[in-house]
Amino acid sequence: MNARYDCFCKLTDLLDAQESLSEARRHLHRYPELSFQEKSTAQWVADKLQAWGYDVTRNVGGHGLVATLKNGEGKGIALRADMDALPIQEETQKPYASEHTGTMHACGHDGHTTMLLGAAQQLAKTRQFKGTVHLVFQPAEEAGKNSGAQQMIADGLFERFPCDAIFGLHNHPGVDVGTFMFGTGPFMSASDTCKIKVKGKGGHAARPHQTVDPVVIMGSLIMAMQSVVSRNIDPLQTAVVTIGTAHAGSVSNVIPDSASLSLSIRSFSPEVRELLEQRITSLVRSQVESYGGDVEIIYERGYPVVINSVPETEFARQVAIELVGEEKVVFPFGPVTGSEDFAYYLMHKPGCFLRLGNGRDSALLHNPKYDFNDQNLSYGAAYWTRLVERFLEEA
Repeated sequence: MNARYDCFCKLTDLLDAQESLSEARRHLHRYPELSFQEKSTAQWVADKLQAWGYDVTRNVGGHGLVATLKNGEGKGIALRADMDALPIQEETQKPYASEHTGTMHACGHDGHTTMLLGAAQQLAKTRQFKGTVHLVFQPAEEAGKNSGAQQMIADGLFERFPCDAIFGLHNHPGVDVGTFMFGTGPFMSASDTCKIKVKGKGGHAARPHQTVDPVVIMGSLIMAMQSVVSRNIDPLQTAVVTIGTAHAGSVSNVIPDSASLSLSIRSFSPEVRELLEQRITSLVRSQVESYGGDVEIIYERGYPVVINSVPETEFARQVAIELVGEEKVVFPFGPVTGSEDFAYYLMHKPGCFLRLGNGRDSALLHNPKYDFNDQNLSYGAAYWTRLVERFLEEA
């Protein structure tokens, strides 16, 4: 390693903190809170930050927190972690499994929060930087719309806590622990939803000719929807249309009056996003009409594309190489068809959103058997610490 960087945070600097970080992460895991309900989580996090000497501003855009540490005059940097959990019943059988029925940290936000807390404690102890660091603990990332990022921005996040760039990360199952992944430009997809209600004419199952069967119409829509991407989107572009729910009827001898579908739609460019909406709504209307039914369509735009700026991503990548070596840094990586409301921050400030491997054997995100890998806590805390030190390095 270049001797110039010897003074900055290394992985070994966080080894002594591993046990306390694990305890903190497991506490958060045991007491998860859903989007817009993170009051106790925010209180617990804020108390720790204040004890370490941070100026903590509470209730930013809901239960959001911003912890500020200033060390002389200089630039400003913001780091973000999300705090909310998901409405999933946990099946990990871990001793620290969720005590809140039907709620669990199935996306690793407990780990994201703990890594940033680890960095917060290290930065407060060493103060090896010149300038201002803002640590953003965000609520409601999983909301899908009117999310925590949107509400914090609307509450004056960047005006009240000025910064020159913002950074965030998400764990990534299926990749070795401690592996950092980066991509420039469109990195994570936009996410839209479409709710479809097919209205037919119900009746007796023995007399289908007297009905307009919405179940048959729904079945035809499910099949027709498979052609939206394959026959409308340029093969060199990326798009996903997934039917997440399909509901109709309650008993076998009744043809119901209606049936419903809900779709998740992912894209990476404005043109593809627009085309998907046009083709889906047009196909649905014409298909339903051809069977003699009526339809209601609610098409909603969700999170925009996460677009990483080139200079900030290259800087973040170099910091990772300094910390773990080139063999544990992947570039280019992506695009990732998951979505993130971190995209809203990047519409206001340059920055980078990156991925950190959660282990090859990790359960998938949003799975009841998922658990954040505690081995990553020292990696993430050391990385955030070093990123701040390097970004706010004295000239």
